[in-house]
Amino acid sequence: MTVRVRFAPSPTGFMHVGNARTALFNYLFARHNKGKLILRIEDTDIERHSEEAVNVIYEALKWMGIEWDEGPDVGGNYGPYRQSQRLDIYRQYINKLKEKGLVYECFCTQEELEAMRQEQLKKGEPPRYTGKCRNLIEEQKKKFLEEGRKPVLRFKVPEDRTIVFNDLIKGRISINSKQLGGDFVIVRSNGMPVYNFVVVIDDALMKITHVIRGEDHISNTPKQILLYEALGFKTPEFAHLPMILGKDRSKLSKRHGSTSVKEFKEKGYLSEAFTNFLALLGWYPKDGKEILSMEELIERFDIKDVNSAPAVFDTTKLNWMNQVYIRNYPIEKLTDLIIPYLQKAGYDINSFDRKWLEKVVEITREYFTVLSDAPEYMEVFLKDEFNFEEKALNFMKESENRLKVVEELLKVLKAQEKEITQETFKEAVKQVGKTLKVKGKELFMPIRIALTGKMSGVEVPILAETLGKERVIKRLEYTLNKLKD
Repeated sequence: MTVRVRFAPSPTGFMHVGNARTALFNYLFARHNKGKLILRIEDTDIERHSEEAVNVIYEALKWMGIEWDEGPDVGGNYGPYRQSQRLDIYRQYINKLKEKGLVYECFCTQEELEAMRQEQLKKGEPPRYTGKCRNLIEEQKKKFLEEGRKPVLRFKVPEDRTIVFNDLIKGRISINSKQLGGDFVIVRSNGMPVYNFVVVIDDALMKITHVIRGEDHISNTPKQILLYEALGFKTPEFAHLPMILGKDRSKLSKRHGSTSVKEFKEKGYLSEAFTNFLALLGWYPKDGKEILSMEELIERFDIKDVNSAPAVFDTTKLNWMNQVYIRNYPIEKLTDLIIPYLQKAGYDINSFDRKWLEKVVEITREYFTVLSDAPEYMEVFLKDEFNFEEKALNFMKESENRLKVVEELLKVLKAQEKEITQETFKEAVKQVGKTLKVKGKELFMPIRIALTGKMSGVEVPILAETLGKERVIKRLEYTLNKLKD
């Protein structure tokens, strides 16, 4: 049997990390078992649908390194792969259920349904549809239609039936049909079939062998099993992934920070780090190795090792993982990814030599948590005219000797004929110290401030060598002009 799994998102305009993790686990399961991943777009909500929202799904998955074997954009033998293009297929199966007498028209209004619900709550009973319209005669239906009522189509839930299924993550799950809320709607009053119905048709016709999805779908599973049986379809295996929680153990939401794949991408998380981190939300490799390439994730992934307990989205761990990836990333690729952030910060990239820029990235990358940190840490290399931190200004004002250190260094460097290296720069600083009889902080801090405007940062000899003699002299002169008055 060829393993066939699917990822079936609704195009809402953003990809939540929960959906992204579901897509990833489906992909890892498919590839580990030499199977197929099908991408299906659940776009029956016509009012909310947009092509832009569909593209958001494509872009998020591609960024994460997830490839699908069948889908709206790549085709396949079991299409169409958009629900909005499958309405004729759904009608055929609606008619099958009608022929079997397993569905009926329900004319209850929202007000009647709400009154029914309130009455049950008052008695301490769980809300459920009572089956009020199950046995309407034709005259009653005709009267309702004349009143302008548009019926929904309800599926007849068998009385007191225990539905059992073995979940690959949660284990044996048993739910009685009394807990399903009564006969459920499969077609809305506007003629549009609902999720629980169409998902069964799609999964059956696309020969899906394993349904891997979030645990919020557990309550839908018994309804879907009843529909599989009613239509004569083979029921797939189910695996319900644990919830993703914020650090406060509540369901992950906007108040915990970024929750969409696009936001993490824009902040400057590397796709490999983000995907690696998501894979460890609810699953952990047996060998305990955490930094894993996609190939290594595929090799190690086993759905039986997924934890049934909720997973906590720990941004601290994601940040650590991203730092590890940044420090080990190929420098050419890393520079390519950083350039848009530098351009956004106002730098003219064409004014810098590419190899020199790569050298700056190499020096500074150990300070980055995310790529959007790059302009802040690279600024000391890129800007020859800069603002002085208040505490740096105050430090320079405390003693006239501190500006004399800068003047003396300028004099020494101008007298040198050779280009600056770390060693020649250290020698020049040493010479200044001897001449002015200063050392330690009184020697080194004025030089750092004169070259950067800050009291901390990258090692000054490394900075000086990278800038070169001409730019070092330019910065020393800039500082003297700014601070002499």
